Amino acid sequence: MPRAARETTLSVKDTCLCFAAQRAARALGRRFDAAFRAVGVTNEQFSLLNALNRAAPPMLGEVAELLAADRTTLTAALKPLVRRGLVAVKADATDARTRRIVLTAKGHALLAKAVPIWRREHTRLERGIADAGAVRRGLAALAK
Repeated sequence: MPRAARETTLSVKDTCLCFAAQRAARALGRRFDAAFRAVGVTNEQFSLLNALNRAAPPMLGEVAELLAADRTTLTAALKPLVRRGLVAVKADATDARTRRIVLTAKGHALLAKAVPIWRREHTRLERGIADAGAVRRGLAALAK
């Protein structure tokens, strides 16, 4: 079986947007995981709790779409939050086949503690980026 040339490997490392995004996502995840440790959630759990902070409890599919996650992954991510009483999954009032994800009072309280941590860490992060708005727009364009 032929082997890829070392130059190809270096080229991918230096030019691949997917590789760069994955590395950045892991680094950002570690940074925010460390910050959120004080309130006992991971950065992914914070994002999920934040996605549930709506006027009306969303359906599973709506949250999956917002987070660019598949339903199976989202269901697995919800389980520890449900066990901790931060989230509840309930039948829709008009269609019992439809499930809605509810951020509980305990979940709202934890999110209220986590948001100032996010703001502080996010402000620090943005200070190190020359044009954070351009980075955000570029990432948003890739997520479409």
